[in-house]
Amino acid sequence: MNTNDTFLAIFLGSKTSARMAAWNALSEEARHAKTQEGIAAWKAWVEKHRAAIIGVGGPLGKTKKVSERGIEDVSNPMSAYTVVRAESHDAAAKLFEKHPHFTIFPGDSVEIMPVLPIPSA
Repeated sequence: MNTNDTFLAIFLGSKTSARMAAWNALSEEARHAKTQEGIAAWKAWVEKHRAAIIGVGGPLGKTKKVSERGIEDVSNPMSAYTVVRAESHDAAAKLFEKHPHFTIFPGDSVEIMPVLPIPSA
């Protein structure tokens, strides 16, 4: 994998945001319909950008944090990830404009960062 053109996209969302509160306030039927709409739109996004996608990634579950203090359960805003290839950082970011994560689902944003080469010793 050439890391000069490889980008990690992290999908972010807050469990306490107004968008999530509005999502949770939907009726079960309305939430199910929005979920189906979102899944279809996400699949369409994947198809549209298939040539740029290196790893589709997926949803992220509960988080364990490991530090010098040991292992603990933590919460963070990361909800999913994907890996793409693009000619530039800006081009990679443009792939995620109007993404269903935040246009249909109650996600907040997608952050895109370059995957850098591992420094040599």
